[in-house]
Amino acid sequence: MSTLDSSDAIFKALAAPTRRALLDALKDTPRTTGDLCARFPEIDRCTVMQHLKVLEDAELVIAQRKGRERWNHLNALPIKHIYERWIGPYATQAVDVLDRLKTNLG
Repeated sequence: MSTLDSSDAIFKALAAPTRRALLDALKDTPRTTGDLCARFPEIDRCTVMQHLKVLEDAELVIAQRKGRERWNHLNALPIKHIYERWIGPYATQAVDVLDRLKTNLG
C-alpha cells in the first residue's frame, strides 16, 4: 500500500466514532473480540467485526489468534505517523505565530 493509500485508510478508520471508541478500548491492553463486543452492547457482533476489519486494513489494529480467541492489539504507529506528518508541523507553526504576536504586542 502506498503512503497516500495508507493515510487515506487511516483517516477513514479514524473518521467513525465507534472505531475511535474501539481504539480507546485497546489503548491500555489487548482485548478479545468477545470482550470488545461486550463493551459495545448497542451494536451487534457482526458490526463490531466490520469495524475491526476497517481498523486492521488501516493497520491500526493487529489481530492475533490464540486458540479459539482472537486478540486485538492497538498499533499506535500509524497514528504517530499522522501526527508527524500533519499535526506536528502545524502545531509548531501555530506556536511560532502566537510567539510573534506576543512579541509584537509586548
